[in-house]
Amino acid sequence: MTPREKFIMALEGKQPPGLVPHFELVFYLTMEAFGKVHPLHRVFQQWQQMTEHERELQRNDVAETYVMTARHYNHSAIFYHGPDYKTDKPELENAKAFEKIRELSGMDYFTMMHGDATYAIPNGSEMMEFVENIADKPQEMKDHAKRTVEDTLEAALGMKKYGTLDGFALCCDYCFNNGPFLSPKMFDEFVTPYLAELIAGYREMGYYVIKHTDGNIMPILDSLVSANPHALHSIDPQGKVDIAEVKKRVGDKVCLIGNVNCGLLDTGTDQQVIESAQYALEHGMPGGGYIFSTSNCVYSGMNLERYELMHKFWQEHGHYA
Repeated sequence: MTPREKFIMALEGKQPPGLVPHFELVFYLTMEAFGKVHPLHRVFQQWQQMTEHERELQRNDVAETYVMTARHYNHSAIFYHGPDYKTDKPELENAKAFEKIRELSGMDYFTMMHGDATYAIPNGSEMMEFVENIADKPQEMKDHAKRTVEDTLEAALGMKKYGTLDGFALCCDYCFNNGPFLSPKMFDEFVTPYLAELIAGYREMGYYVIKHTDGNIMPILDSLVSANPHALHSIDPQGKVDIAEVKKRVGDKVCLIGNVNCGLLDTGTDQQVIESAQYALEHGMPGGGYIFSTSNCVYSGMNLERYELMHKFWQEHGHYA
């Protein structure tokens, strides 16, 4: 079976043969690993004045970086984050990127891109306005949420004609380490219906959907599952989320991705990294419906050797019998 086929089996709640599938939402350490700037860190200020040949060379290099990462670290999926091409046609560039990835790798890897349209935790400059609008203009906020979902689904339908995209990762964060930004009641009013509508629209088009959010999701876990994503990422132990508990509660309803503690990868001991990886595998794998990964991503500044320690442990201990 290809890595893509095994990844899809896990998303569907099944148990693929051999190694449990593995991927990272983002693997930023491409410079350390391969001497290549990560695609998301590239800005093409002069894109408009490049010849088409120059653009093709850049597209090829971006695609090669993603495929190289997947092959070297045995990832089953590629989550494409496009460079800033400074173009007014980003959707066309996304489509061309996936075509390049498929040219290089065939159907070996599950392909996805960002596709959330729901209210995330607002940043500091927008937080007061967001809170005021939730309180004073609730219907306007709901109308805006619905329009955003509809516009996002229309863009996804435009990608469908290229046939190179398997699904979407929805990356709006809802939670801090001590709990969700919105109360569970408010979450069910301003997020859950629109998340469900978005996921239903993607599913109707034949896409798979992974819902990502860091932090302590336990107060809204049932709401997240009710929206019917194929998988939840990142099952964050830094937010006191225990994969054993989540597996017991909802493991028969949704695929789980993650749970290896990013904080320990950064500042813990080698033994703590191994113990975190072991706990994730032991409690995530049984019965299938699990994909191994960190509890966020392999971010800039992380020690590459720590990720490779985690990766080695997975290769040695992540096998289904």
